[in-house]
Amino acid sequence: MHIGIAGNIGSGKTTLTRMLSEHYGWIPKYEAITRNPYIEDYYRDIHRWSFNLEVYFLTQRFKDILGITMEEGTVIQDRTILEGVYIFAANNKDMGNISERDFNTYMDLFNVMMSMVRLPDLLIYLKSSIPHLVSQIQKRGRDYEKSISLEYLAGLNDRYEKWISTYPGKILTLDADSLDFENRPEDFSAITDKIDAELFGLFSGQ
Repeated sequence: MHIGIAGNIGSGKTTLTRMLSEHYGWIPKYEAITRNPYIEDYYRDIHRWSFNLEVYFLTQRFKDILGITMEEGTVIQDRTILEGVYIFAANNKDMGNISERDFNTYMDLFNVMMSMVRLPDLLIYLKSSIPHLVSQIQKRGRDYEKSISLEYLAGLNDRYEKWISTYPGKILTLDADSLDFENRPEDFSAITDKIDAELFGLFSGQ
């Protein structure tokens, strides 16, 4: 089984992935942020490095999906290939950071990849406001994220909302602003109750 965690930068995806993997004994798959050779260049010069960054992410996420299909247990993934394409790459294209020609080539590659895999069995979406995202980004203090603009975060948030509204698979939306699942056990328990309901039919009448 494949569980995906979706959400904007700073929404808590990595923390929730870790906690759920420990709780259920699922196999975690984390996004390769720290090992991405383009990430620092990207935030310094988004226009120059957007296509390189997005192709790198697409390649790594496709490798992850191929690995997931070979796992016998349940895998929980920190960010899926889908939002990498429909949110981040599409946003860069519309901002003029990726040319129409390069984006068409990128989408051709993505469509070939998706013909070989399927959607996650459950997508968990961490819905977050811009103030919440900014607060979380500041707390973790990554140098390369300090230059992220509010306009950029807002554009990503708008895309997330539009994408989630038409997502064809099974989805569980969580209000990240009102949850502190890392520090409040009751919040984490509420999340696992909802996941149990989606996956195993428990508490489905609530």
